[in-house]
Amino acid sequence: MTTHRIRRSAAFAAVAFALPVALGVAAPAFADSHTADPYGPACASVPKNGSGSLAGMAKDPVATAASHNPALSTLVTAVKKAGLVDTLNNAKGITVFAPTNQAFAKIPKADLAKLLGDKAELTKVLTYHVVGEKITPKQLAKGSFKTLEGATLTTAGSGGSYTVNGKAKIVCGDVQTANATVNVIDTVLSPPM
Repeated sequence: MTTHRIRRSAAFAAVAFALPVALGVAAPAFADSHTADPYGPACASVPKNGSGSLAGMAKDPVATAASHNPALSTLVTAVKKAGLVDTLNNAKGITVFAPTNQAFAKIPKADLAKLLGDKAELTKVLTYHVVGEKITPKQLAKGSFKTLEGATLTTAGSGGSYTVNGKAKIVCGDVQTANATVNVIDTVLSPPM
């Protein structure tokens, strides 16, 4: 190749990469990234428009995004009581396993009231639901992840049907917020003793 052709090829490659970014389109995907495609039966109940929609939640950090979803109001209350709103909103590239209101309703009322009144224990339980890295659906097939609480949780499954610690089902997974991936689950996880 002549020098002229090499320069022209390099210039074309630079334009081919920069043009999608300049137009506001995603640049070519890299090996560790994936296109979010929420899955699961509970995704159908997510509003189609507004701040609580999938597009709306993608604009807000995770704790703020969760506050726009009525199915996560108990979780939002717990996060506020534990003083974790800023921690979650300022974290980068995390994954949150977010229990629904129905998940919290499985806990006897007296036990839930006691948990919500004990900030140290509540913080331990909530941080057990957060992993300090972005987890893709492919990684959920047979995963083991260290949580912010310090213990490990495991995931298993395939084809959009995944469980966490062998009992909690992901009912709406791979939801993106400005700083996190959210997997909505049907059971509150308990950190190991």
